Amino acid sequence: MKKETKEKVLSATKDVLIVVGALSFVFLAAGMGNAVQLLKYTPLLKKTKLKKFELNQALKRLISRGLIEIKEDKESEYLVLTPKGKRMLLKYQLEGLVSKRPKKWDKKYRVVIFDVKESQRKIRDSLRSNLKMFGFICLQGSVWVYPYPCKEIIDLLKQYLDLNAEVIYMTVDMIENDKYLREEFKI
Repeated sequence: MKKETKEKVLSATKDVLIVVGALSFVFLAAGMGNAVQLLKYTPLLKKTKLKKFELNQALKRLISRGLIEIKEDKESEYLVLTPKGKRMLLKYQLEGLVSKRPKKWDKKYRVVIFDVKESQRKIRDSLRSNLKMFGFICLQGSVWVYPYPCKEIIDLLKQYLDLNAEVIYMTVDMIENDKYLREEFKI
């Protein structure tokens, strides 16, 4: 598969997953036999320049990967995200937040502390790698700092990794001896 075609397929799949997630579910009109008939009218997908075939392929791919499923009730069929699909959607949302960064520092630090059990080592490691990816700096093993508002990122990470009370988000006015942090963050 050509690189351009592969990117277009991935983009279509991502767009359809986002639409199904945004609408929570998408109803399929009873005699339509083709989910794309309804999806093509949604405002979110109207903005994309995807063809009916590409949307149909994306839907089939999402269903076969177990990210969305077709549910039925007495009068209609509809698409819903599976738990696996919800995790993938959260991942896409997190990726979208990486580049959002204010131009000016408000002179406050955001501190994230966590206490994740050894039995959940993979989740703890994933949290650390995600914090690092977003640009956080580790002060101590489970204490990370960032100079810009990032509550939305932390909330999504907690949801994505299924953590709640184990992660605490704080906004602090001062960190002692923060010269090296200012240099690292270029603030």
